[in-house]
Amino acid sequence: MRALLDVNVLIALLDAAHMHHTRATQWLQQQIANGWASCPLTQNGCLRIMAQPAYPQALPLAAVASRLAQAAAHHAHAFLADDYSMLDANQVHWPHLLGHRQITDSYLLGLAVRHQCRFVSFDARLNLQAVPGATAEHLIIL
Repeated sequence: MRALLDVNVLIALLDAAHMHHTRATQWLQQQIANGWASCPLTQNGCLRIMAQPAYPQALPLAAVASRLAQAAAHHAHAFLADDYSMLDANQVHWPHLLGHRQITDSYLLGLAVRHQCRFVSFDARLNLQAVPGATAEHLIIL
């Protein structure tokens, strides 16, 4: 099953100095045959975070875009369109979201489920019950 990478996993893969770079890289090397994915939300987040001056290894925006484009050009990559709204009552179980910090990850988990992918994150607080149809198979916590 293809893996939709969370913003922080994508950043860890692209930044060799990131504290989770080795963990993310080793996981992807073991799973690359299944493929990986990004979407507009994860790509934009990666660009925004890695180019901001407060980021420890900040790069010019063009350099981050080039690095991300090179990774996305890999044959194992697929681009997933952001193709649903969380305002659709059939897409999210709001009572299972514990707070505002779970919105983006819940959206990405839902996107992974819609595209028969797994969502890969460092955040163990994500609640599978927030996304209709999500099972343990759809979530990998590194």
